[in-house]
Amino acid sequence: MAETFKNVVADLGITADTAVYTAGAGVTAIVIHCQVANVDGTNAADLDMTLYDSSATADAAITSTVSVPADSALNPVGGKLVLEESDELRAWAGAASDLELTLGILEITA
Repeated sequence: MAETFKNVVADLGITADTAVYTAGAGVTAIVIHCQVANVDGTNAADLDMTLYDSSATADAAITSTVSVPADSALNPVGGKLVLEESDELRAWAGAASDLELTLGILEITA
C-alpha cells in the first residue's frame, strides 16, 4: 500500500454540488484537515458541504447553510472523514469569492 499526503485548495463558488475533491481509482482518502476561511473583510458568507457516496449514489450534509463570519475561519469536519473510490467532497458558498477551502488528505492506494 502506498500512502501519499495531498493538499487541496479551492475558492468556493456559488454553484451547488461542486466537487472540490474526488477520490481517484483504487484510492481510499482520509480527510485529516478541512478549513474554510472567509476572506471578505465585511460580510459573512454561508457554507454548504456534502459527502457524495458514489457506491450508494447518495449524499449527506456535512454542513448546511453555516454562516462563516467575515475575516474568520471554521473547521467543518470534526475529526477524520473517509472517502472511498469515486466518492466526492462537495462544497459551495452563498456568495462568490468570499470563501476559501483548504484540505489535508491522506490517499491510500492498493
